[in-house]
Amino acid sequence: ESGLESEVQAQAREAVDNADVILFIVDGKQGLAPEDESIARTLRRSGKRLGLLVNKIDQPKHHRDRLNDFYRLGIEPTFAVSAEHGGGAFDALEAILADLPQDEIDRTGQGGAWEEEGGIAPDPDPRPGEEEAIRIAIVGRPNVGKSSIANRLAGEDRVVVSDVPGTTRDAIDIAISRDGREYVLVDTAGLRKIGRRRGPGEHGGALMTLRALERAEVALLVVDAAEGMTDQDARVASLLREHGCAAVVLANKWDLVSRDDREERLAGIAHGLRFMADAPIVPVSARTGAGFGALFRRIRQVVASSQLRVPTADLNRWLQDVSEKHPPAMASRGPARRPNKLFYASQVAVRPPVFVVFCSDPKAIQTSYVRFLENQLREAFGFEGTPVRVRLRARSGRRSDRERGG
Repeated sequence: ESGLESEVQAQAREAVDNADVILFIVDGKQGLAPEDESIARTLRRSGKRLGLLVNKIDQPKHHRDRLNDFYRLGIEPTFAVSAEHGGGAFDALEAILADLPQDEIDRTGQGGAWEEEGGIAPDPDPRPGEEEAIRIAIVGRPNVGKSSIANRLAGEDRVVVSDVPGTTRDAIDIAISRDGREYVLVDTAGLRKIGRRRGPGEHGGALMTLRALERAEVALLVVDAAEGMTDQDARVASLLREHGCAAVVLANKWDLVSRDDREERLAGIAHGLRFMADAPIVPVSARTGAGFGALFRRIRQVVASSQLRVPTADLNRWLQDVSEKHPPAMASRGPARRPNKLFYASQVAVRPPVFVVFCSDPKAIQTSYVRFLENQLREAFGFEGTPVRVRLRARSGRRSDRERGG
């Protein structure tokens, strides 16, 4: 055991030496332990940027006493997080990245290293020479043809189709090879389970949808073109959008829509999904196979879009141009009113793309202006089928009491 412990400590020291930022995770449920204080002293001596993540804190306002104990470690900033439920993790990462000097953000992947001609660079492949399979979730209300869509994608003109054990209990994944690319339809067992649920059990269907979205890079939102948009379609779409998943909308049963009604039916679907107008709508028929020819190409396009990174220099040129032509509201009220300046921006995440804009007074900027910035980003850099989110920060990097943004 002593040999194993020594090896673990050696690996930890090497990780500290090679890191730009060190996040020290402690057990908020157990409370402050003597070992925590010893490790904190070692980390402070490293001279590296530090952050403290107090884990197992689901509701920070109810656990202030526990958090206060950890301030004794002398590590700032401190964040309450819940690894089990995901609470606080995104905010912690966003704040840490926002506090990094721009040259370090560029060096670690927010810009220069991946810049390519054309202004946007995709994430590098995780394994040189290989492309990972694109994970696809098929979502929608009951009886819109989700299982038929899955069978059509997997069963016709296939090269390789096989059942793959899923990582989630009761999940069944279907691997597909098409045009030299690999795809996986995730959690297809959930398609049948959702379809059998009624009434109060609809909540279980929502959980199935969430489980699929957690594992997917892109969602195919299936709506019944013959019936048209319903409130339940909009609820599923809202769930998808809140999750931040890239999406393609499939208007299924297109063969049942008369030619005279097709333009109006597409317009109705687009109107019902206007809060995700960036998602392409593809008319298809799972029964006849119509419309599936170009679907995989559209899937690749929206996945690539959700993973795009905008070079920092291009992003800030865009921000300067937008803020000069369409400046935000004044930064304060009364006789002391002054322009609310947008200083600079940085992309902090992909899938979906998230941008932090640093400004004079985040609280003075209306939600409508944040949506305007998101739409301008989408138009300027060609984002398709993916949410684009803008978060506002005061230039000091300190968080506003009233954060604005998606």
